Amino acid sequence: MSVDLEVKTDDVRVSSGRRLNLIPLIGTIFFIVCGGAYGLEPLVGAVGPGWALILILLTPIFWSLPIALMVAELSSALPVDGGYYVWVRTALGDFWAFQEGWWTICYMVVDLAVFPVLFVNYLAYFFPSLQLDGNGSASWSTWLLRWGIAIAVIAVAFVVNTQGARLVGHSSTLNLILLVLPFSAIVIGALAQEGSAGRAISAISQDLSHNRDATLLVLGLSTVMWNYMAWDNVSTFAGEVNHPQRNYPRAIAVALVLTVAAYLVPTVAGISITTDPRVWNESSGWPDIARLVGGNLLGPIVAGGALLATWSLFNGQLLYVSRLPYAMALDGWMPSPLKHVSETTGVPVGCLLACCSIAALFAALSFGKLVLIDVLLYSAALSLEFVALIALRLRAPELSRPFRIPGGWPGVILVALAPMSCGALLVLTSVRSESADPRQALIVIGAMISGVLVFLAKRLRMNSKSSLT
Repeated sequence: MSVDLEVKTDDVRVSSGRRLNLIPLIGTIFFIVCGGAYGLEPLVGAVGPGWALILILLTPIFWSLPIALMVAELSSALPVDGGYYVWVRTALGDFWAFQEGWWTICYMVVDLAVFPVLFVNYLAYFFPSLQLDGNGSASWSTWLLRWGIAIAVIAVAFVVNTQGARLVGHSSTLNLILLVLPFSAIVIGALAQEGSAGRAISAISQDLSHNRDATLLVLGLSTVMWNYMAWDNVSTFAGEVNHPQRNYPRAIAVALVLTVAAYLVPTVAGISITTDPRVWNESSGWPDIARLVGGNLLGPIVAGGALLATWSLFNGQLLYVSRLPYAMALDGWMPSPLKHVSETTGVPVGCLLACCSIAALFAALSFGKLVLIDVLLYSAALSLEFVALIALRLRAPELSRPFRIPGGWPGVILVALAPMSCGALLVLTSVRSESADPRQALIVIGAMISGVLVFLAKRLRMNSKSSLT
């Protein structure tokens, strides 16, 4: 039996000329969820070349594809700003919607700051004085200089985002083209070397013939999941996309193929050159691999591409992050200044400023050890989105869905179970592994409990005001 659902929306009023069309939307989605193979370097060194490729190939099947299908259906059914927050609110009510938004904001605090920090790390390829020591530490002067550069990166992205989603989309599309060039040079240069294919196949087969520690593989999975996540975040600016019911499924499908290719092809090419863990790590990575392929000229080119990718990732992420507190402010859960938008561009400038301030504060820190926490918090919020998908199928079967997950109810159940199983596997590993850090679990639990407490406090305050009036 179906019931009527009230979908409360107050979309950003943006003219069609300022909205995203299909091609800019593809570029924006790509940089939100991927941005190139930067960040995958430690995977090969940690789990070996063969298992690294297995994880790169299987993770999108069990993680990215189900999320993308869920996003495609719900974005076409409820194409409004706020995305998954609105989905959960419509299906499950205010309490769970607030938890969705709160948990998402908690992991976004980590994600939003990490890209300016990575920008500085890659900039250190050109300016060694910015490099950290072997323990990840630096002198006060170096630390302040790194922080200042990170803040400058944030400031530039703030200016671009104040001009609206269309400019962000077009800049992402241009950066997508420029990003492909350095990795294309690595792939072409590596595979053109005599015997490269044979070396890659040999390295992969030899690695797969050896048993690997299951815990190590699961922790490697967390790295790949981090690189493949955020598909649901592309929904938060659906009100600023032309023909979202048609363009979202198409853009997600193209971006998914691009993402897998962006991770897989360069990794195979790099493996054909070297499998040395001293190269496949955060400190060396793609610039050093490029140097082995094309000499001292290609290394700086790829390092420059890394700068472009990390800035574009932050730029695109800032677009969707800022729309979440805007949607929550419309419901009264966030301060009222956050719901004001620019009359010219329709951009929630207050939310942009708040997000950039948070990023600037945390950009002083290193977030390399917080990837697992990031993925666990993301998985918690993601589970609510899949519950909302099922609840809307049950409660509102008549809701217009220009795109539907194929396979009926069996298809929906499989799509929901696959990523939730990945998250559950990470939870078990993070608790039971020898390298488990109790502080990680405490941070995740604390973030989730704080969402309940903040909701109850806010609701109590609202009820008190209502009784006085």
